[in-house]
Amino acid sequence: MEQVKSESVFQQIIDGDKPTIAVFKTTWCKDCHYIEPFMPSIEEQYGDRLNFIQLDRDEVPDLCEQLNILGIPSFIAFRNGQELVRFVSKLRKTREEIEQFLDRAVEVASALKK
Repeated sequence: MEQVKSESVFQQIIDGDKPTIAVFKTTWCKDCHYIEPFMPSIEEQYGDRLNFIQLDRDEVPDLCEQLNILGIPSFIAFRNGQELVRFVSKLRKTREEIEQFLDRAVEVASALKK
């Protein structure tokens, strides 16, 4: 997963036509570490339909404030610079919940293309 450390790079990536999933995490977040073992296989599973980027909430605090990122990990889908859907909750996220969110992101992106 590409690590993004600046707002300008983030904006450049999410402006693309292929939907991008931005994953907001931190190094100290236990729930963020919980998803690490299965995220590479999820990224591979959805790689033909979605781009994935990762941002450390502590490295881009202004961006997180603009996007209202309060809980972590948070997942937001973007395409053409617009937010499509988000998956934010204070509860630990399971692989199944993340996959359901990604399926929804793909559906919304497809529906908006028509």
